[in-house]
Amino acid sequence: MFAAGLKCPGCGSSNIVDDDLYCQAQLVCVDCGSVVSEGTLADDPVGGTDVSYSRTTAVTKKPCLNLIKGLERVKEMCRILRLNSEIEDLALTYFRQAYQQESFINVTLQRKEVLAGCCVYVSCRQRDWPITLGTISSLLDADPTLVGGVYQEMIKILNIQAPFVSITDVIEAHVQEYKISAQHVTEELAEDSKVLTKRAVALVELAGDSWIVTGRRPLPIMMAATYLAWQSLNPNKHRLKLSLDKFCHLAKVQKRKPAVMRITELKEVLCKLGRELPWVRETVTQDNVVRLVGDILEHRHTLLTRALRTHETAMQADCPQASALNSPTEEVTPSQRSESRDQTADASSALQLCPTDRTENQEGDDSHQTEDPEPNWGVRVLFAPPCVVHAKRRRVEPPPVQNVTGDEEISDSEIDSYIRTPQEARAFALMQKAVSSSGSGNS
Repeated sequence: MFAAGLKCPGCGSSNIVDDDLYCQAQLVCVDCGSVVSEGTLADDPVGGTDVSYSRTTAVTKKPCLNLIKGLERVKEMCRILRLNSEIEDLALTYFRQAYQQESFINVTLQRKEVLAGCCVYVSCRQRDWPITLGTISSLLDADPTLVGGVYQEMIKILNIQAPFVSITDVIEAHVQEYKISAQHVTEELAEDSKVLTKRAVALVELAGDSWIVTGRRPLPIMMAATYLAWQSLNPNKHRLKLSLDKFCHLAKVQKRKPAVMRITELKEVLCKLGRELPWVRETVTQDNVVRLVGDILEHRHTLLTRALRTHETAMQADCPQASALNSPTEEVTPSQRSESRDQTADASSALQLCPTDRTENQEGDDSHQTEDPEPNWGVRVLFAPPCVVHAKRRRVEPPPVQNVTGDEEISDSEIDSYIRTPQEARAFALMQKAVSSSGSGNS
């Protein structure tokens, strides 16, 4: 059989035929007998291409032990949080990508575990699953500062954009953790999760308007809002006598210690607004303000405005010279936060004019003021950030102590100050007389 298109490299003849004398086919020139082609033995030896020895002995690289443990940790957290398979797969993908980066290879095991939690957190946010960074910190029993730092570094390295989660969704997910439905508790203590979420969201918004949430962790505030919302929706004797410890035990959730302080702060704000309700005749205290939570939240914007005006009037009565700065306007914006900021600025300016806050000499010279620090302006406004209301006092360092050697000069007035009795005065006079007489005798 002739091969078309081929020529012998020796004689140039195109008379090329197949040689079937050997175990594999070869192309041979009829005129000169040269082998034109060696067949598949030369082109594709042993059924394949040339492979080096190192490649033939290489094995598939297995993932390291820490990577395997990290992936298992991601799966465990997804199971605990009851996440769906889509979020779990996304978290595993992010962990594999982040683990190969230099910033997360040669680090401590705690940092790698925190990385697993951050991958779960960012996956939840990208799939609109409400969760907070505090929940991840509690789940890992890690410092929230460390978790936040690893999270920021991870999204920067992987170039991930995580959308913000609505506070309503977060509180709704938080409320669902409380086992207080009709299936778990009695009728007097049971509450619908949707109704409870709506009341808790309103309380958190009120806490935001009154600066309580500023610089605070979200979980204690949400727990305090949920507890007060649960009490206020049906303020019967069974709910009012139940403390936060018993409520958490009833709802099968872990108590947050700061939540007790957040409850007190929320009740203080509710009392300030409850006193502005015109139909309430009794004195509003923290013991009976829970019954008024529904009315307060319904008219909270109006009550905030009235409470601010009442406080400004009382402050003007205490400090008349600041009335020009703190005169109430006819129209007040509904945003409580802007009002409280304006009021804070006015109050801090008024401190410079109020005679009770500064001490001057009789001539009115400002240069001879007392060295006492200026009083905290947070106690003079109705609502202020917690860091202002509970400001830490600056530590005054004492002057440096000079080394006393005993060779210092002592003045006569200082010596007289040490003499207290007549006997000491006579002894000192006799001593001076003896010294003077002995000095004159020697001369």
